Amino acid sequence: MGFDPISASAYGHETDIDLNATPWLIPDGYTQSIVSDESDLDIYVGTDWPDMNTVNETKKHAGRYLYRTHEVRGGAIGNDANSLRHDGGSGGAVSVVDLKTGETKEVVGRADWEALDGIVWTPWHTVLFAEEVIDSLRPDPDAPLAKSGLVYELKLDKKDPTKMESVSVLPKLGALSHEGLEIDDQGNVYVIDEDKKGSIYKFVPTTYGDLTDGQLYALKVDAGKTGSAQWVALDMDQVQISARVAATTAGATQFCRPEDLERIGQTLYAALTCEDVDNSANISGANAAGYAVGAVLAVTLDETPMVKYAVASGKNTSFEKHSIAQTGFAKVDNLAHGPDGKLWMVEDNDYSDIWVFDPASDDANNDGYQDGVHLFASLKDKPAEGTGIYFGKDPHSLFVNVQHSGTGNDKTIMITKREDKKHHHENHKQDQHHAKKK
Repeated sequence: MGFDPISASAYGHETDIDLNATPWLIPDGYTQSIVSDESDLDIYVGTDWPDMNTVNETKKHAGRYLYRTHEVRGGAIGNDANSLRHDGGSGGAVSVVDLKTGETKEVVGRADWEALDGIVWTPWHTVLFAEEVIDSLRPDPDAPLAKSGLVYELKLDKKDPTKMESVSVLPKLGALSHEGLEIDDQGNVYVIDEDKKGSIYKFVPTTYGDLTDGQLYALKVDAGKTGSAQWVALDMDQVQISARVAATTAGATQFCRPEDLERIGQTLYAALTCEDVDNSANISGANAAGYAVGAVLAVTLDETPMVKYAVASGKNTSFEKHSIAQTGFAKVDNLAHGPDGKLWMVEDNDYSDIWVFDPASDDANNDGYQDGVHLFASLKDKPAEGTGIYFGKDPHSLFVNVQHSGTGNDKTIMITKREDKKHHHENHKQDQHHAKKK
């Protein structure tokens, strides 16, 4: 996925006439197409809020099915807010797109699911997904004491992976405001707590592939927020009520809104949306000069973890500048493992930018930050947010959702190299969407 970086963010493009069909500014040599939008599946009275993506990464037809969470948030039962469904129900859902046929359908939904966010395919051929909610208003009947969001495991029908076989809650992975989910080669699961004083967690199962039993740990840096660290064991009764309380009791290190996680080799990256690397006590989201901040943390998965900031506003990227022909890095949210070992990042920001970081690049000024950070794309749809960046089995195709779109039509977009001939179906599907909207 080599590219010539675009020159600036999408400031001034919010009135472009093509916001629905081509919402992203992208490099020359690339094309974007609609994989699925609300003309294919329209679950909610409001927009559908597709958030994170994964495909069936293993087994038969690997890469064919794209699974998505829908991050709608209701209040207490009866106060459905944007989780109100067209069928009269409410609550979060997981949907699937057949990338071969274009068919899109809901796999499962439940009234007690709040703000479904993170999703990942497991090496044992199931799907994990989780709730991003600090204070749960719709308790799970199987984990009624949990004060925050929970992780769920979806087992798919062996004959039809667009259908559910079962879904179960995994309270030992912690009651947290979940977003990022990641799994290492040993079957350990990493999760985060999206809170302004949130921590990073590691769940070690007793038996590989069985997440119903095991030990939850939290990351504790020995001094400050970078340097050598350790994983400290947490009280397993408390984590099922509030893992945040358990982590605080154990002295876990707190970061400003950890959101997504991505593993590349033996390094775990965490998006810290409001982290100010120059003032660790600042959790306002902006520095003293008024610029929005944000950083990506790198944690080595060695016996003794080492922690450092890999990307940060004002370090190896500029601060966000809100004017035409300018750009900057702020409020990093979601991460993706690129096919060439690079880290892809998207902002939770007006005119969400997609950036690419090369962990193998040089640090020319020896400031501790490698210089290879480049702007790949920027979202023209100002009220919207780019979410769920993800590479499936095809290394030439990036999936990204456009959530709470100003067009009223949330969607999943695929960005790919124009010369790649594999995507006749998706390009044809874009033509179909154009025809529908005329």
